[in-house]
Amino acid sequence: MKRFHVHLYVDDLNRNIAFYSSLFAAQPARVEADYAKWMLDDPPVNFAISARDGEPGLDHFGIQVDNDADLAVLKAQARAAEAPILDEGQTTCCYARSEKHWATDPQGIAWEHFHTLEGIPTFNASEQSAATACCTPK
Repeated sequence: MKRFHVHLYVDDLNRNIAFYSSLFAAQPARVEADYAKWMLDDPPVNFAISARDGEPGLDHFGIQVDNDADLAVLKAQARAAEAPILDEGQTTCCYARSEKHWATDPQGIAWEHFHTLEGIPTFNASEQSAATACCTPK
């Protein structure tokens, strides 16, 4: 199954958790001091917010898949669209270890294509190196 992904930077995490929990009529699947994520089934969306060092607003879009075969299909589709691709392979970000690549649309908006392998206890494998940003390529 494919799941649409949206990540926003927010200026007040608790206020936004309350807002989106009411809007979605669902509690987050994961909450950390600087991050929250809802895994909604109807519609299927991975909606994440973080209060790190970003301007409030859209950080990136993405598509989450359940396996590496579907991830390879997404990469082929991005290549067919002639999108610039950044292949990260296995990496850590947003409290998860994932296999991922990024495609950039004509407006410069980053699209994350990823297969989550497992959750991890920190935002990134190295909290110091990523203390101020999401993992979106800049």
